[in-house]
Amino acid sequence: MKADGTFLGINNKISQSVHHMHIHIVPRRARDGLRGFFWPRQKYENEQQEIEIQEAIKRELALG
Repeated sequence: MKADGTFLGINNKISQSVHHMHIHIVPRRARDGLRGFFWPRQKYENEQQEIEIQEAIKRELALG
């Protein structure tokens, strides 16, 4: 993702109808607008960009 850093948000109870643990992994960049746990969400430019990002994540996971 070519991020400057990473924000990890771990939730295991709050605001869940079925309690489970999940982790948000958010790539960070300087002045990206993150405030606390809330960040400005952006839509993908198009479906192709979404697929490219999915594939990049899959490739990195496969390296681990």
